[in-house]
Amino acid sequence: MNHWPATSKWIDVNYLLKIAGDRTVPIEVGSHYVDENWSQKLMTMKEFIKQHYLSDNYKIGYLAQHNLFEQITELKEDILIPEYCCLSLDYENSEEPDINAWLGPMGTVSPLHHDPKNNILAQIYGYKQIILFSPKDSPFLYPHEDKLLNNTAQVNPLQPDLEKYPKFSKAKMYKCLLGPGEMLFIPVKWWHHVSALEKSFSVSFWWK
Repeated sequence: MNHWPATSKWIDVNYLLKIAGDRTVPIEVGSHYVDENWSQKLMTMKEFIKQHYLSDNYKIGYLAQHNLFEQITELKEDILIPEYCCLSLDYENSEEPDINAWLGPMGTVSPLHHDPKNNILAQIYGYKQIILFSPKDSPFLYPHEDKLLNNTAQVNPLQPDLEKYPKFSKAKMYKCLLGPGEMLFIPVKWWHHVSALEKSFSVSFWWK
C-alpha cells in the first residue's frame, strides 16, 4: 500500500476537511452496534471530526462501513483496489468490490461478527487489534438468534463470560495487530472482532 496516495494524504485531517468537510455522513455513536445505548446520526464530516475524532469529551463516534468513495470521488483516487480482489471463485458472477471507509478515534469497536463476502481490510494509518475465529468454531461463539444479528456473536472475546458462554473455551483464537500500510485477508464467514488502539482510518474491500 506504500504507493497509495492515501497513506500520506489522509493522515492530515486538514486534507480530509478540505475534500469532505461539508459532506454529510452517517456516524455510529456508542461503543458498538449491539450495545443498548448505540445510535446513529447524520452530521457533516467537519462536525464528526471536531466532536468525535479530535475531542475526548464526547461519546465515541465512528464513521463505519460507509461507502464514502462513491460519495466523494476525490478520495477514491487516493486508493487502489488490491489485485487480490480479482481472485474470484465465481468469475461469471463476479463484480466490483464493495469499498467502505472506517474512520474513528481510539476505542472504536466492531463486535465479533462475520461478513457475507471475502474481505481485505487495508489499514491507512493507526493500529487495530483483530481477533479471528474459524467458521468451524461458530457453535462456540453463541451467534444471536435474531435473524438480523445472526452473523454477530453474543460473546465478547476480550472479556468472555464463561459462566454464561461456557463453550467459548473450546474456540481457537487468532490475534493480529494490523498496522499502517498493511492489509489483512478475512475469508467469508470467518469471525472477526476489531478494536482501534489509536486514531485510525481503514478501508475494506468486500468481494465474492
